[in-house]
Formats: sequence, C-alpha cells, structure tokens
Amino acid sequence: MTIARLHKTGRERRPLDPIESADRETIDRVKLERLKWTVRHAYENVRVYREKMRKAGLTPDDIKSLEDVSKIPFTYKPDLRRSYPYGMFAVPMSEIVELHASSGTTGKPTVVGYTRGDLDNWSTLMARTMNMAGIGSGDIVYVALGYHWFTGGLGFHYGALRLGATAVPAGTGFTRRNIEMIRDLGATSVAAVPNYMIRMAEVAGEMGVDLREETRVETALLGAEMWTEEMRGKIEAAWGIEAFDVYGMSELYGPGTGGECHVHEGIHVWEDHFLVEVVDPKTGEPLGPEEKGVLVVTPLTHEALPLLRYWTNDITRIIDSRSCDCGRTMQRIDRIQGRADDMIIVNGVNVFPSSIESGLLSVEGVTPNYRIIVYREGGLDKMRIEVEAEPGVDRRLYRILEGRIRSVLRNIVLMNPVVEVLEPGTLERVEGGKAKRVIDLRG
Repeated sequence: MTIARLHKTGRERRPLDPIESADRETIDRVKLERLKWTVRHAYENVRVYREKMRKAGLTPDDIKSLEDVSKIPFTYKPDLRRSYPYGMFAVPMSEIVELHASSGTTGKPTVVGYTRGDLDNWSTLMARTMNMAGIGSGDIVYVALGYHWFTGGLGFHYGALRLGATAVPAGTGFTRRNIEMIRDLGATSVAAVPNYMIRMAEVAGEMGVDLREETRVETALLGAEMWTEEMRGKIEAAWGIEAFDVYGMSELYGPGTGGECHVHEGIHVWEDHFLVEVVDPKTGEPLGPEEKGVLVVTPLTHEALPLLRYWTNDITRIIDSRSCDCGRTMQRIDRIQGRADDMIIVNGVNVFPSSIESGLLSVEGVTPNYRIIVYREGGLDKMRIEVEAEPGVDRRLYRILEGRIRSVLRNIVLMNPVVEVLEPGTLERVEGGKAKRVIDLRG
C-alpha cells in the first residue's frame, strides 16, 4: 500500500525565540553576561576550576570581555575522568535529577549531571534545532537512538515534546521491527545515527518495503558520528527525505549545541548557551574565521556541570558570515570533518576518514558500507579499503570499480591503496550504534 506524503513545502521554520535572529550587539551582550556567570559558578563551586584558574593567576573578576575567555585554561576529557564520578559537579546531588555517562571504552566514563534547569535548557535547545528541520505539532518523531547512558535518545525525545510533536522512544536494534513501526505509525521524522539510516534502508530492501513510497518520513535528524555530504546524498536518495546534521556531545548536554537549517550551509550554534572557539590543535592558539582546527566550547548556562573551554577534539572551522537565508544570525560552524584523534597518519601524511568517505562515495556503484584497514608491510604503512558493491552490480564489474576507487583515493591519501569491492552483506553491520570504520593493525 502506498501512503500519500505530508508535503511540508513552505512549512513554518522561522526562529522559535527572538534571540535566534537578534543583532550582534544583543547576542554578544547575553553571551558576556552568561560567560561571567558560568566562570564564577565554576570557580566558586568546582575545586578543579579553582585550582586551574589560580595556577593561571586568574579570578572571575578578570573576565571582562568575550576575548578574555582565551586566558582560561582548557578543560580536557581526562579532567572529567580524574574527577569521576561527581567531582566536576557544581551543585549538590540533591539538585541533580538526571545522570548520563559516556561509554568509557577507553577509560573511566565521563558522568554528566542535569538539574531541572539544565533539562529545561536542553529541551529548549533541542526544540530550536528540530524546528529548523520543520518539526512541529502534528509530527511523529521516531527516535531510533539509545535510551540509556547515551544522551541522544532523550535529547530528541525532550525536543519533540517541547515542540508538541509525538515522540516514539524506539531505541536501537530490532531493525525489521523499526521499519514496520516507522511505516505503520506514520512517522514523519527519524532521529538516528547516519549509518543506521543506511542499515534500515538496506533491511527495508530485503523486506520488500519501499521507504520512499510506503512511509511518511520526510526528514531525518542525524548526528553522533562523522558523516559526509556524500553520505547525506545516499541517505536522502534511499529514503526520499531531507537530512539534517545535529551537533552535540554528552558533556554539552547531548545533541542540541547546534544544527542545520534548511539552507544546509553550516551548523547554527546556539550562542546564547555556548561560546565556541576554533584553536590550533598543536598550540591551542585561537584561529581566525575559515581556519580549520579543534572546536573548543564553553557552555554558558550549565548548572550541574559547568565547563570552561572544553576541548572537544572535533575538527571544524567557524564560517565567516553571520547572515543566513533562514533569518538566523547566530554563528555557524562547518560540519565536523572528524576528530583530531581519528586522524590517520600514513607514511607521514595526515588523512581524515571523512576525506576517504567523500572520495569513496563519489564513485557510483558502491554503498556506504566500508572499512579502512591500516597496516605495515616491508617497513612502510599500507592501506586497504574494503567496500560493498550496490545490490545488482555485476561481479564482473568489481575490478573496474576497484580501479575507479583507487584512482580517486590516490590523490587523497597520496599512495596507492589496496581496494577490494565486496558483495553486498559481507561486512558486519552495527544495529544503531556508531560504525567502526578504521582498523589500525600497526600496534
């Protein structure tokens, strides 16, 4: 049965709050007031910050302008881990109403706490972000993200409720059931990890479900992992939808630090709640607009877990333009290019997996199911790319595809990678979590 789509052409996407389109003087005044508040809040209530600032010869009174933020020492993830579980909290546990934590796969997890005020702010930020994608009352938002320690699921859930939309707390896994429910419930938007949208499209094909014709889904709200414009194209083609990039991380409430509007020219950062900088990954010195570096974020309204100059490790740039056709005037950053610690160094050449993905998916006939294997042989670094062909591609064409991919990637990695095109379904799938794209065997 074919279900008619709910066309949203021209649907209301104007800012929810006046501050989203305020003039620069108003935005900066709010930012400075809140920066002064959060610095004092952290200094007076978190021992780690008191020690850091005293060591740097600073007190809260030294923060007189937005530029003064650069005087404050950075906060790194190990700072949070060393303070596990509650050492970075600025309020008593009696005021904490919700806890989340990172996975802790590389050490102690980082624990994030929320006061009622924090949850209210987070809901507002997510509502703004989802509103930019046209979500509102009457929408059914299918949240195919984890509802546990991970902040993703509840972030989109809270945002949907704030907008008056219907939230479906689906969670991850059970892909066939998710496809059935997306269709049967008439979901109009899906929140997920990008690779899971690809996985659901793949399984839908196996089930004989045409997502473009048999569902009402019109938008996807995607984040939690690096994804490229080429990946966006694959997702939008498979589902017949418009996909929006949503940025955030657990330490910054979760998703909702910023997101894309319908113009899709960068991520609008909610500047009244976050002060962002881009710094040189080696020196930590602030970089100018359009210069690529590490994103550093200072939340301005966090009550439970104030963070001063949090080193996200995400690579991006600040876009040198405040104006956007959507009418919002807040700062924009480019979509995340990758993480500084994800960068692969191959024979002295720095390569981001996102660059490889862009090149790989520019070749017709292959899917976004791939992995990058780096190893040493004969004293040199070698790279092997394994990628699945699209269903229906004749196996006799695999060698031709391998040559095309090798030709494209040669200019990206500055070497001749080994490329193998595999049959569909060969590589292991991740049912809803982040995809592991890189396997480094060099030890």
